Amino acid sequence: MPLPIGERDFEFGMRPVLDRHGKITGAVPELVDITERRRGEEALRQSQKMEAIGQLTGGVAHDFNNLLTIIRSATDFLRRRELPEERRRRYVDAISDTVERASKLTAQLLAFARRQPLKPQIFNVGSQVEGVAQLVRPLVGGRIEIVVEIDDADCFTVADIAQFETALINLAINARDAMDGEGHLTIAVRKVQGIPSLRAQSARGGDYVAISVADTGSGIAPENIDAIFEPFFTTKEVGKGTGLGLSQAFGFAKQSEGDIEVASTQGKGATFTIYLPQAQSPAAGNEAATLTSEAATTGRGYRVLVVEDNDDVGQFSTELLEDLGYVTRRVANATAALAILGENEFAVDLVFSDVIMPGMNGVELAGIIRERYPGLPVVLTSGYSNVLAENAHRGFELIQKPYSVESLSRILRKAITEKLSVAR
Repeated sequence: MPLPIGERDFEFGMRPVLDRHGKITGAVPELVDITERRRGEEALRQSQKMEAIGQLTGGVAHDFNNLLTIIRSATDFLRRRELPEERRRRYVDAISDTVERASKLTAQLLAFARRQPLKPQIFNVGSQVEGVAQLVRPLVGGRIEIVVEIDDADCFTVADIAQFETALINLAINARDAMDGEGHLTIAVRKVQGIPSLRAQSARGGDYVAISVADTGSGIAPENIDAIFEPFFTTKEVGKGTGLGLSQAFGFAKQSEGDIEVASTQGKGATFTIYLPQAQSPAAGNEAATLTSEAATTGRGYRVLVVEDNDDVGQFSTELLEDLGYVTRRVANATAALAILGENEFAVDLVFSDVIMPGMNGVELAGIIRERYPGLPVVLTSGYSNVLAENAHRGFELIQKPYSVESLSRILRKAITEKLSVAR
């Protein structure tokens, strides 16, 4: 509701008016300002996330440095002239695989850290759990064995992915601390019928996905079971944690129309189980899988204007496009690109532009091209996941860095094919 003092949130209700005999004689409308409560909830969510991010930083840096070590070693070997062809192919494959792993790692971390309101979407629970497991391995340490058990690969739910990952990471951190750095951590995914009666609430029927995080730690004292999900409740030493992790997992489960259960035996460990409603598998998944399997196609002499301010990236991009059969021309900024199009709008068949550049960015450039030259396709590229997450590319084709030859070829061919179907 917009007011002179700014945007505010209200809850509206009706309170009954009773006479001296307890009979309802009327109703009084009530309007309660809940703005500060909403702000507090958002601040709490963010503090929970930042605590987990702090825990993740060291582990992610370690994992990323391992990936860089693989790339550095492989490139050093590739410099040797006498290297056998079989080993040369193996090192090239190792670099390619490592770049893919590094890309997934940064994407996970950026998505996890992104500050945004809850955005429920359908996702494969098993795939997300496996991704989070890779993320937390360096976090829990080498003496804790992580086991992932996926009973059914076709487990989908509707929830906020970033909050789901936050909840799992918080549960993993809690398990690590309970095991004092050594033991077994098992993350299991299975389909279940209904949710049992929890915290004096009745059991619920329906189809759910159960995600369990079990440890072999010290367990939870019976007197603490009822309080562990309360914000800031913790049995850890001062400086070891704020007590926000389990409350975040509890809040996430509740907001997602699910629940969370804890079972524990002192001296043997604890198991936390998040219940989330099942969802149907999205049909788009099969289409995406089909597209991914397509091989790179040739450019057939089509002319591409590359707009990239980084010289190294620009050089590799143009060489890659030329190997695919495109004729390329590269400029370092949007102004230079518009100058070329101003001289002859038919000089190129497609514009391939970075998003983040000094001065006019790629999205602004694409908007001007769409306005002045409506038939000229534009493909954008960016290494920032928020460009994808926030739909900041405004309907233009976008490929995220780092990209493979196949994915780049596919998206350029798609843009050019659409151009040919509609005369400029």
